[in-house]
Amino acid sequence: MPNSLRPGTLRLRMLLATLAAAALAGCQALLPDASDATQVEWHSFDQAREAIEAIEPFHTRKSTLVENGFDPKRNPAVTILTYPEIVQRFSAGSALRPDEYEPGIRTCLAAGKECSGYAIAVRKIKRDRIGNFWLDSFAFRRETNITGWTFNGLILFVDDLVVYTVFGGQPNLHELQVTRNPLGPLQGWGEALRPR
Repeated sequence: MPNSLRPGTLRLRMLLATLAAAALAGCQALLPDASDATQVEWHSFDQAREAIEAIEPFHTRKSTLVENGFDPKRNPAVTILTYPEIVQRFSAGSALRPDEYEPGIRTCLAAGKECSGYAIAVRKIKRDRIGNFWLDSFAFRRETNITGWTFNGLILFVDDLVVYTVFGGQPNLHELQVTRNPLGPLQGWGEALRPR
């Protein structure tokens, strides 16, 4: 019986083939991943929405908002807006006449320098590379699964009183990004060799 057909050698080859297949199947775990998140206490779009919806225009005070996590000194998602920034948001390219704005916006704009605001912008984005480890490693094909949510809100004040709130964003973000390079690692060489 030739060496290549002996039962021990055959078992060893099958074991090595099985181990190689298992190792290659686990290679996806070696692909990089990334995340982009504003460090805030809201862990979902709904939590951020509920926080904004709990604010009552013409009743809630700015001091109450600070207690509820809307403190621009502690919350990196909150940006303080000045009166000129607010005027710019509502007048630049607006198709509405000033008397057509919501009452809270009109009140704020009429208050002049007493009008201020908070802009809230929260991002929780996760990028996972998926697909074939070898195709990804050699830059032939890269697949990235992008999931998460974004939230933005606006709160307007006259002095200490909230006069207007609004929110928006993307409650459920799910994208698949595929980059295909038929030449793999050689794809970018032409650009690198071009004289500058």
